[in-house]
Amino acid sequence: MMGKVTLRNLAAHKIRLVLTAVAVILGVAFVAGTLIFTDSMNKQFDDLFSRVGTNVAVDVRAKKVIDGDDDGMAAQPVPATVLKALEGVDGVKDPKGNVTGYAAVVGKDGKVVGTPQNGPPQIGANWTGTGTYDLASGRAPQGPGEVIVDDRTAEKGKLNVGDTVQVLTAGPPQRMRLVGLVDAGNLMGATLTAFDTATAQRLMLKPGYFSDIEMGSAGPSQAELRDRVAKVLPAGMEAVTGEKLREEAKSDIAAMMNFFRTFLLVFALISIFVGAFIIFNTFSMLVAQRTRELALLRAVGAARAQVTRAVIGEAVAVGIVGSTLGLAVGAGLATMLQSQVGDAGDGGLTFTATPVIWSYVVGIVVTVVSAYFPARRAAKIPPVAAMRDDVALPQRSMRIRIALGSLLTLAGAGLIGVGLAGNGGNPVIPVGAGAFAVFIGVAMLAPVISVPVLRVLGAPAARLMGSPGRLARQNALRNPRRTAATAAALMIGLALITTVNVLGATMRASIDDQIDAQFGADYLVASEGMGGVAAGAAERIQAVPGVTAASPAYEGDAKIAGKKTWYMAADGAVIAKAAKLKIVSGGSDLGNAGIMVNEDTAKDNGWKVGSAVPVQFTDGKTEQLTVTGVYARSDLIGPRLVSTQAYLRHTLNPSVDAVVVDAAATTAATKTAIETALKDYPNLKVSDQSALKEDARKQVDGFVTFLTILLIMSVIIAAVGVVNTLALSVIERTREIGLLRAIGISRRQLRRMIRLESIMIAVFGAVLGMGIGVAFGAALQNALAEDGLGVLAIPYGTLAVYLVVAAVIGVLAALWPAWRAGRMDVLKAIATE
Repeated sequence: MMGKVTLRNLAAHKIRLVLTAVAVILGVAFVAGTLIFTDSMNKQFDDLFSRVGTNVAVDVRAKKVIDGDDDGMAAQPVPATVLKALEGVDGVKDPKGNVTGYAAVVGKDGKVVGTPQNGPPQIGANWTGTGTYDLASGRAPQGPGEVIVDDRTAEKGKLNVGDTVQVLTAGPPQRMRLVGLVDAGNLMGATLTAFDTATAQRLMLKPGYFSDIEMGSAGPSQAELRDRVAKVLPAGMEAVTGEKLREEAKSDIAAMMNFFRTFLLVFALISIFVGAFIIFNTFSMLVAQRTRELALLRAVGAARAQVTRAVIGEAVAVGIVGSTLGLAVGAGLATMLQSQVGDAGDGGLTFTATPVIWSYVVGIVVTVVSAYFPARRAAKIPPVAAMRDDVALPQRSMRIRIALGSLLTLAGAGLIGVGLAGNGGNPVIPVGAGAFAVFIGVAMLAPVISVPVLRVLGAPAARLMGSPGRLARQNALRNPRRTAATAAALMIGLALITTVNVLGATMRASIDDQIDAQFGADYLVASEGMGGVAAGAAERIQAVPGVTAASPAYEGDAKIAGKKTWYMAADGAVIAKAAKLKIVSGGSDLGNAGIMVNEDTAKDNGWKVGSAVPVQFTDGKTEQLTVTGVYARSDLIGPRLVSTQAYLRHTLNPSVDAVVVDAAATTAATKTAIETALKDYPNLKVSDQSALKEDARKQVDGFVTFLTILLIMSVIIAAVGVVNTLALSVIERTREIGLLRAIGISRRQLRRMIRLESIMIAVFGAVLGMGIGVAFGAALQNALAEDGLGVLAIPYGTLAVYLVVAAVIGVLAALWPAWRAGRMDVLKAIATE
């Protein structure tokens, strides 16, 4: 019987439950889309690695100075003499040396082909003819003036076989003839530029060296051949099996995809969290409106458990429908995500059981859990209530709610503080748990907060809009619990968006402050993408009339006093002026083997001017450097500055990170002259102080925009919640609306009243959310002040826009409920029980 009741109620409340299902659909779509997208990308990478290097039995490479480090610590190339030695090892088949590095080509439009700033890598390699890639047309490069590129790069750059193209590497720019095109099917969106081996060594490494040496097996197992090869290797080299090499590459990709999946799922959970408020609110109102109906069920013999199961059954049905549609929408979202990763997403979607299972688990569980407490309340309705006309669900005292809400808010703030303090462990867990507790706590306190806030927010409407304005304010205040539950969903989304915007504004202000205080050079020349500043660029800049100094700066990795870290290497005197270093003791002359450190590093290690510091460089050799100076903290330089000569002594293939430029006069003509001198390097950009600020702002703005877009889903769900609440509120107040119409209120005034009520609820949620967001942003800034976020900035203009957007959401959310209320038949509405 109760199953029939559940089905009848679903049929009777289709529109209301469809609106509830929208919250489930959107939340599940985010989860499903993320899982489908990452599964698809993982499948493409698995397919790629199943084809890459299948004929490689053993690979020889230089040992990393520190296990687990990135490529920057992977140290030195392999001498060609090793290749000769391997040719005599029993079981080694077709050993060949690989050369890899940075290389790119310039298209017909004069721009570097590809997306070096944020896109896939630009790979340079030697063409051996037996590798992973196949020629699509043309032939292999055979001399110093020939090059081949992948066919997609050629298409984007409008390049054809036979063209003379400009090639960029770590060395001087080259003009080379394009003699062949490579099939880009295995590149996953990366660009490939390949040369003959001697040219690749000259341009990207050093003559007589390889990045690694790979070989097949003439019979022995990979492990056995590895052991044989290891016996002839010089110190500092290692042999690994081809299987291990592929597993390492796959694990790196898997780690990246897992991070990306976790990152997106966090935002999916936020959307689901917001949706839970909507579902709870909707079922609470449905139960309240069906109080007499449920009491009649109790009167005719239905047990409490049966009534609970009937309401839960409706929730399960909504969860199943919402999950099914959410899974379909998620597939569309995954397709959209693939389109954003360019050529890397050309492999189509991969469907596994994981997104299907999780979509239904998340959709059904969240819906049922959100509906459980309203269902419990429904079961407590006494049968005698069916005989009363004014029956209503009992309301609990607010005291417990206030006490629990206050406790959760304070506990959440404490957890956030612990996480941001950074006292070891993973800060994400306490910060996430703290934010969750704060949201729940504030949502519980919202009914109390709503009364004074709504009185203030509704005052202008009551004064300017007459009776509709006064009625709208009274309706919003009539049921603070419902108003608060509706506003809480919007509060969460806008709180997080506000936090992101406060953090973004703080980053922009802090970077501007750092550049003003610490950037003392006239210009900075750096690469807009990969590859760094090519050799010879500094000499060209130095030759420009008006330029007084052009000093290269390098970045390196090392073990300094036994700890893995990074450092900058440059001319001490030049960099001290360029970064406005405040020398606390000693001087800026680094000499041949000097190191400068900031005050904190000196204090932590007990160093002072004259102290000997052991530094293990990427070639594995350790050298004692002498502290020549101690300087005040500099966010631009970092905590360590090493002698250029020391860096070059231990780096076979140095890469210039940037060139610091001083000029006699910082005029537009000087900047133009430098840019003209670098016309053959289209990947290099000349920046003055204002340009550096603008570049930093663009990066921050991109970061803020990306996160805001991800959070907009939660705001859309919240808007659906406002629609749902108003629609149910209109149904609940049918008789009241009929009476208002009977005593003379017009349809226009009625619609205005509902719109104003909606605007008040939406603006209240926005005010609450933005207040929490500003508090979160300020807490983050305070915690990260020592890491460069020294200036708290609140984007008042942006927050004002969000307030207006919230009001617009209120207007849009009220359109359908207001239209429906205006079309009610007055006599039928008055006769409604």
